[in-house]
Amino acid sequence: MKMAEVWSIDQVVERAGMGRFQWKLMVICGLGWAADAMEVLLISFALPVIGEEWSLTNAQKGLLGTAIFLGMLVGAWVWGRLSDLKGRKIGFISTVAIDSVFGLLSAFAPSFGWLVILRALTGFGVGGTLPVDYSIFAEYLPVEKRGRYLVLLESFWALGTVVAAGLAWLVVPRLGWRPLLAISALPGLIIFFIRRNIPESPRYLLVNGQSEAAEAVLHQVARENGRPLPEFKLAPLQPRRKTQVSDLWQPALQRTTLLLWVIWFSISLGYYGVFTWLPAFFKAQGMAMLPVYQNTFLLAAAQIPGYFSAAWLVEKWGRRKTLSFYLVASGLFTFLFAAVSGLNWMVAMGVWMSFFTLGAWGALYAFTPEVYPTSLRGTGMGAASGMTRIAGAIAPSLGALLIAQGLQIPLAVFAASFVVAGAAALVLPMETRRQPLADVLA
Repeated sequence: MKMAEVWSIDQVVERAGMGRFQWKLMVICGLGWAADAMEVLLISFALPVIGEEWSLTNAQKGLLGTAIFLGMLVGAWVWGRLSDLKGRKIGFISTVAIDSVFGLLSAFAPSFGWLVILRALTGFGVGGTLPVDYSIFAEYLPVEKRGRYLVLLESFWALGTVVAAGLAWLVVPRLGWRPLLAISALPGLIIFFIRRNIPESPRYLLVNGQSEAAEAVLHQVARENGRPLPEFKLAPLQPRRKTQVSDLWQPALQRTTLLLWVIWFSISLGYYGVFTWLPAFFKAQGMAMLPVYQNTFLLAAAQIPGYFSAAWLVEKWGRRKTLSFYLVASGLFTFLFAAVSGLNWMVAMGVWMSFFTLGAWGALYAFTPEVYPTSLRGTGMGAASGMTRIAGAIAPSLGALLIAQGLQIPLAVFAASFVVAGAAALVLPMETRRQPLADVLA
């Protein structure tokens, strides 16, 4: 009887190829990601109306914008670490249910205080989707396709942004903010039931000594892709020690971790600082409420080609060059957005600002899960995205403080934040283009 061949997991993933299974997984992850984008950004669209209804101060508006990020900070750390300790699937299913349920309850908030609490609880679910979704999707992708498709997954955020802006345009002026929050929560509830059928990551299973279960999942993937595999055995990995959060700072990773934290914090400060207050920026220029939503929708639509261009460049230029270029360009056009006069020029600069900012996000999401081994990937993604949540919590309140001095000052601060992130990206110590994923700590 012929002995089954012994293959490494990278060999099996390559032979199973890119096909129906990964496309299905990208859509399932992506629709959850779009639903999360709606939950995060819809408050910025509803904020002017909520502020008028409850007579909120700028400080209270800033707190409301900050609440979801405080929840996301805790969610990113908890779910990222849990995905490395207990598996990807538990968070893959649970996080989208949490953010949808509390997002729906937000529509029925009886007071400002309750709305703040419910948005924070919504954020606890949203914060977990980033480390979990990107970890599980990256672990199913062949090396030549990985960067491109991780960026394309991030493009679903733009889809959620466009839908949120479109809903705000259609719903808020006619029905108010509560129906907007309720409608935005419904997609996540549907996605929750679909996610239950996705298997656990085979890389996670193998790293945790469950080689037979990993082999069964890989056979399933290959069959769905129309590339059935012969019988094989996965080559065992070196014995795995239990990883700690402190492993992010071991000598081989510490510079990468530090720079990634700077980048995630800085891009988030710029992005959420601008986009949380974008309707308010337009309104301050004398726009009526409907043109505010129309122009915000236009800027959201500009994000989509930004993602597609970055998806192409990360495989041509590499992750670091693409990321650095898009971040510096984001800073330039944010500064021009503040400096130009006339609404048409402001919208034009805003379109390019949106294009490059979201392309930068895509490149960053492609790069980060690739630099950490499977045994630390969720933790690394969760910790990095935690910097996003800290900056996201600061940005709305910082914008509220600075906007009293005029539009130019806050926008100049947020432009500088993008440039700082671009400089940090340029000196990242490793390039992950066409490199296999690591599975255990060296």
